[in-house]
Amino acid sequence: MVATLVMSVQAEKPEDRALWPGGFAIILVATLALAVRRRYPIAVLVVATIAPPMYYPLGYPDGPIALVLWVALFTAAVECGLAVALGAVIVVNAGFLAVSLARGGEDGGDPEAVVDARGVASLSLGLLLAVGLGLHVRSRHARAEAAERRAAEAERTREEEARRRAIAERLRIARELHDVLAHQISLINVQAGAALHRRDEPDRAYAALEAIKAASKETLRELRGVLGVLRQVDAADADAAGGGPVAPQPSLARVVELLEQTAAAGLTVRRAGDLAGASESGAAPADAGSAGAGALAALEGLPAPVGLAGYRIVQEALTNAVRHSGAATVTVEVRRVPGAVIVQVDDDGSGPAPGSGDPGGNGLRGMRERAASVGGEMTAGPGPAGGFRVWARLPLGGPGEEQEQREGIA
Repeated sequence: MVATLVMSVQAEKPEDRALWPGGFAIILVATLALAVRRRYPIAVLVVATIAPPMYYPLGYPDGPIALVLWVALFTAAVECGLAVALGAVIVVNAGFLAVSLARGGEDGGDPEAVVDARGVASLSLGLLLAVGLGLHVRSRHARAEAAERRAAEAERTREEEARRRAIAERLRIARELHDVLAHQISLINVQAGAALHRRDEPDRAYAALEAIKAASKETLRELRGVLGVLRQVDAADADAAGGGPVAPQPSLARVVELLEQTAAAGLTVRRAGDLAGASESGAAPADAGSAGAGALAALEGLPAPVGLAGYRIVQEALTNAVRHSGAATVTVEVRRVPGAVIVQVDDDGSGPAPGSGDPGGNGLRGMRERAASVGGEMTAGPGPAGGFRVWARLPLGGPGEEQEQREGIA
């Protein structure tokens, strides 16, 4: 404000109207209004728009009061946009012309001679320059705000993805631990009950205790394998992190061991498909010929996710047969067909009773999730000849290939 007053006084000419008091009042009000221009840009623009048409036509010294209008226009363009700023430019020019014409008419001269066309053009050019600069700054602010919004959205997306991955990982760990522990603990429970009821038959009680020992050992081995997978590090960092080798995950090639453990619990276990020629150790017997060896070799060559999913499905189906169905006989069939592996478990029991098993049906749901994780499908329900059947088809190519095959068939 002081600078505006000083420059106006220095620009005063002999023929100019005295600056005091009217000129000072106009400069004072217009300049003080700029202090709140960012909070009230339109109100300040109105004050600054009125000031020049009042100041110049009244004959006050030419000075930098136009700077007040330029600053107000610049702020309005930044805060309010093009329409408000251009509207102010039009109002300023119209007011300037109206006051000039009215003053010329009052003096008795030609009103048109009072209008300074060059001055109007110069004023308009300066005002438009202020508007253009303000719009440029507004555009930069808008781009910066858009970039900040995109960055915030990207951060939210990353956080949501991390949260989703954490939930999926927790569910995977829970499913893995359930599959590892439920089957073996069920076998241990059955064998412990058998040992208690056979105290008068030492040989059979001893056999049950041996089965408990074997099941406990297998439980610890699989649990170590699961924990090893959870702790595993990149091969490049293994030495630095002190990580040892991770125990291999089970697969369908080892399902014969699972069948033998179940048979030790008292179930009659029959094998079908590619398992029909396998010995108790999981290898093809000498009299099985190349067919049995070839079948097991085919199961050995399965993709790791498919082999693990198939193994866990068989494991959970056997657990349900031992714990809930009251079955005496179970038939496990594993068959490799072109592009997929078929897993089928039939028992002669009644199937899981309503309300039995884990709360929420985690066993059956877990088997469906296992199959879906490799792009396969799984069904469970009454078998065609009675009993209960679990059936799953696991594609060898994973979810993508299975989807392509279905689209091709469609």
